[in-house]
Amino acid sequence: MTRETDTAGAWRRAVLSLGIAAVLTAVLFAAVPPALYLWIKALHVIAVISWMAGMLYLPRLFVYHAGVRAGSSESETFKVMERRLLRFIINPAMIAAWVLGLWLAWKGFGFSGGWLHAKLAAVVLLSAVHGYLAKAVRLFAADRNTRPARHWRMVNEIPTVLMIAIVILVVVKPF
Repeated sequence: MTRETDTAGAWRRAVLSLGIAAVLTAVLFAAVPPALYLWIKALHVIAVISWMAGMLYLPRLFVYHAGVRAGSSESETFKVMERRLLRFIINPAMIAAWVLGLWLAWKGFGFSGGWLHAKLAAVVLLSAVHGYLAKAVRLFAADRNTRPARHWRMVNEIPTVLMIAIVILVVVKPF
């Protein structure tokens, strides 16, 4: 697989994911009665916890993966673990968190409030980190990682810092 094919595939998957999220959001906005607000909120919290668990674990896998020889049996095992974590846990959890969160922001707050705008900005940043990690999965899969384990240790802290900011904004609503 060439780099161009890999990049085109990544763009197709990203566009497909955004399309799915848009359709689910439209259906949720149009078809879900406000009486289900607390159920939507519970599902949103579950999705966020799942997303964060994956976002905290994936860079840790990269720390260990960066320390093994490319093409080794350990490297191949890490590739499978990273791909499955991203595709079956992190990506679906992020889509669910966004779709449900947007519905909650609309129904519960009318997209108003400085704290909500700051929270959305932090979630956009978390989504960008998600994209960076997804790219890293592809690079590790192609044995093209150039980052040392130390880099991945530092990257591992970014989702934690964003999570702390998001929780404070949601619970304390400082502005």
